[in-house]
Amino acid sequence: MTTEFTIREATNADVEQIVTHRRLMFENMGNENVAGLDRMVAAFGPWVADHLNSGLYKSWFACTTNGIVVAGTDVWLQDWPAGAYDTSPYRAYILNVYTSPDYRRKGLARLLVQTCMDWCYANGIRIVTLHASDEGRKVYEGLGFTPTNEMRTWQGR
Repeated sequence: MTTEFTIREATNADVEQIVTHRRLMFENMGNENVAGLDRMVAAFGPWVADHLNSGLYKSWFACTTNGIVVAGTDVWLQDWPAGAYDTSPYRAYILNVYTSPDYRRKGLARLLVQTCMDWCYANGIRIVTLHASDEGRKVYEGLGFTPTNEMRTWQGR
């Protein structure tokens, strides 16, 4: 990656940008449910604003030298009970990893995810998880993420 990009932490003024990245991420992964995406955007905006204000949500952007946001990713701190291997009160979930198409393959997603991981570890959060798209899997594996045995049920699916 070149030095043509800077990383900055998002503020409350960036909620719309975070919401836009979330929608674009799902659209780029093939989600064509416009009504569902509209509902998500309407619900996510207030949620993310509240969580940014509370400190339970962090977001970082990669910006061009003239300040244009071209990539971003977020961390949601999830309240978590102590366990035998980790007694921290939170686990971190990385989400909304998005890079604008013209800026892909420049290492921005990797740099942003590493920024999230570094922040988590510096703040005593030892366990960091994410869900990987097919395109992102190699990036995350290169950063040390490994598959787990998580299972899920989904009502109404």
